[in-house]
Amino acid sequence: MKLVSFDIFRTLGFPDTTNLKPEQFLAHKALLKEADWVLFPEYWQLNALVHGLKCRVFPSVASYRIGHDKVEMTRAFQAVAPEHTPWTLIEANGPHEQQAVWDAMALPFVAKLPKASMGEGVWLIENREHWRRYCEQTSVLYAQEYLPIDRDVRVVIVGDRVVSAYWRTQSDQGFYNNVSRGGRIDRGPVPSVVTDLALRLARELEVDHAGFDIALVEGFPYVLEFNRLFGNQGLARGDELKTAILDYLQRQAEPEDPDGPTGPAPLWPVAV
Repeated sequence: MKLVSFDIFRTLGFPDTTNLKPEQFLAHKALLKEADWVLFPEYWQLNALVHGLKCRVFPSVASYRIGHDKVEMTRAFQAVAPEHTPWTLIEANGPHEQQAVWDAMALPFVAKLPKASMGEGVWLIENREHWRRYCEQTSVLYAQEYLPIDRDVRVVIVGDRVVSAYWRTQSDQGFYNNVSRGGRIDRGPVPSVVTDLALRLARELEVDHAGFDIALVEGFPYVLEFNRLFGNQGLARGDELKTAILDYLQRQAEPEDPDGPTGPAPLWPVAV
């Protein structure tokens, strides 16, 4: 396979890969057109690469467009798995809407900025002052029910496989489970109901590279969000993500064998 990468760190060690800086991409149009895959472009490059140069990109277009905005992401979850999506209100940020959302939500509840990651842009709203400060910092109101959890699961998906799944326990400051905010990794067994939900969402939304964050409440899974560009702190081996990506790209590039296996073998053992 001929590969072109715009993220040298995420494709370190990939064979037959040309690394380019994103701002240089229009100077290499012939190279990009000839590539089997263009890997990890910036979001702002997507339309030019996919629609202009007809490149095949990884992660998928859906991974970029759905993962770029929590509002769009939540609406996608509500479309395909409403029963697994926490109750969420999304409104324009105006005085009437602020009051209506405040009146509708039970305390405490969670408020988020549409575009943020690594636990940034997320508030636990416990009183009216918290709500006022949040409203001053966002153009769109995003309010979500608070789930009574002290941990969640990060499920890493590449293509149609679970590469890794692990618990993230709450940080010392409380509320946040993100490793970047002080959460801790727990490699205890992850129930299959969690990984099954992540795989279902990835398949139905055509997301092929993501870290899904899923909460378990009395045995029932709720999807919180996914990150297209996730950290690798929880991966057990340094090369497992590279191996999974290359295997997926190769399988996608080859025509399907009608007499071959019905599906890929799992990469990660799941608790039942």
